[in-house]
Amino acid sequence: MKDATKAMTVRLPADQAEALATVASVENRPVSEVIRTAIAAHVDTKRNDPNFQRDLRASVERAQRLLAAMDTGTDG
Repeated sequence: MKDATKAMTVRLPADQAEALATVASVENRPVSEVIRTAIAAHVDTKRNDPNFQRDLRASVERAQRLLAAMDTGTDG
């Protein structure tokens, strides 16, 4: 079975869009592939970034406290 995909719209400043098109053209790849590669690299960087992981855990913990407070009717 083929992997599911989700179409998304990205708005870029004209100069960034031109730079992206240039990279894709020089590498003879579709712009969408260049974007997917860049996103994958960025996510991998975040996955291995201890500061990001700390902030992610803190965000999840805040959300869990808010949910618990909503369940019990308290202010957390």
